[in-house]
Amino acid sequence: MIAALKSFAKAHWPKLHLRVILFGTLLFVAALPGVAALSLRVYENTIVQQTESELIAQSVVLAAAYKSAWRGGVPDPSPRPLAPEVPGIDLRTDAVLPRAPRGRTAGSPDPHAAQVALALRPIVSDAVAVTLTATRLLDARGTVVLGRDDAGLNFARLAEVRAALRGHPATVLRERSAQEMADWRAMLSRAYAIRVHHARPVIADGKVIGVVTVTRSPRGLFIGIWQDRVAILLGTSVIFLTLLVLAGLLSRGIARPISALARASEDVARGVPLVPETPVTAAIEIAQLYDNFRSMAARIERRSRYLRDFAAAVSHEFKTPIAGIRGALELLRDHGAEMSPAERARFLGNATADADRLARLVQRLLDLARADMTMIDADARADVAAAARRVADSFRGDAFAVEVIAGAVPDARVTSAAIETILETVVENARQAGASMVTIRIEAEDGVRVSVADDGPGIAATDIERIFEPFFTGRREEGGAGLGLAIARSLLAASGGTIVAERVSAGACFRIALLAAE
Repeated sequence: MIAALKSFAKAHWPKLHLRVILFGTLLFVAALPGVAALSLRVYENTIVQQTESELIAQSVVLAAAYKSAWRGGVPDPSPRPLAPEVPGIDLRTDAVLPRAPRGRTAGSPDPHAAQVALALRPIVSDAVAVTLTATRLLDARGTVVLGRDDAGLNFARLAEVRAALRGHPATVLRERSAQEMADWRAMLSRAYAIRVHHARPVIADGKVIGVVTVTRSPRGLFIGIWQDRVAILLGTSVIFLTLLVLAGLLSRGIARPISALARASEDVARGVPLVPETPVTAAIEIAQLYDNFRSMAARIERRSRYLRDFAAAVSHEFKTPIAGIRGALELLRDHGAEMSPAERARFLGNATADADRLARLVQRLLDLARADMTMIDADARADVAAAARRVADSFRGDAFAVEVIAGAVPDARVTSAAIETILETVVENARQAGASMVTIRIEAEDGVRVSVADDGPGIAATDIERIFEPFFTGRREEGGAGLGLAIARSLLAASGGTIVAERVSAGACFRIALLAAE
């Protein structure tokens, strides 16, 4: 089931811009409080409780007037202690009772209560006219002594009146007419089709002498919203404007930079490595992404340029020996019978030399490829001084000397084989250049520093920037491939090290920097 839903969602999921997703998310989050307030009837419940509070206030005043008229204006010697009342109705949990039935016919009401009602009629009439609250005054048996058209009827069987006759104020919710309950507005607003009924006992001399009942419909949800329309519209406008500002910030900080970076990636794929400047409004992570992408594009461009130059150099290096071999074979084919043994031997020797040169080129190319692909393990470590001494021992001879000067240095993060290959390449280049003495100095400085200096003729100023390029050599006539220093640089780069060449007063000096092993 879940797999089927996932497949359906993947097949029908719309393609959306990031700014649309961001704005939609913000709009949804901003709308949640309003949706929750309406769905949980928080606003309606507040309206109903406000109505209950107003009914409590009206009933308290009328009950006090009832009591005062009952006692002829004489204060009660033992008044009941009063305390603040808070609304107790909860539209979400309280049951809505059926519409109040018409009262039952009863005997004559209490004459004293009737006299009180007659005295309070002007007060009640004015209150009803202003508040539109249906008001009844009942005697101690629940019989109406003042109402609209129900004087003499008894309402003692109503739940709220029963509670009041026992001395406790009560508030209940009751339905309005069946027509109003079926109205479409009642489905949207529960408060639309209900009335709030409140009954308050009138207590004098420690006993219930009457009851005040008040009832009124609460403000409808739509009426409440209309009455608060200015505040609601203002709040909605502020929220919407805030959403627009946030969406704009997110668009400028995330969506637009990502779109620009996507276009730049297409340019890089087409061979145009132009990366736009990092937008000043971009988020920190997006700015880091720009920096990383810029570095990646630069590396791709360097690699592409390297491959182009490498292909051109390989083509050039192979053409010369291949042309020599082909020329020798053509001469032997066309004029071999006319040649003397010495001439044939000379042409065969040239072809053999060119073939050997091709073999050396292929081998050095394989060595360079392996060096470019080498990844030095982070746990690799080597004693550079010991490796240098082994290299020195292998090169020492009658006309060539290698001296190693090393103090207390830490192990380097490189393999012994790699550092020996690098030192052998540098020392061999010095010997081939005509040096008779090479000094290898090893020091502990920001890791491990190795200086290889010789007393040879040195490096020409025009060549010092190119000696690490593949196929650059000053010994092409002697068969040099020009790949040794390129291999050394690749091996060092794999271990996080570097190598540079410097001109000194006498000879040349190569400075090698290695990371210290952890």
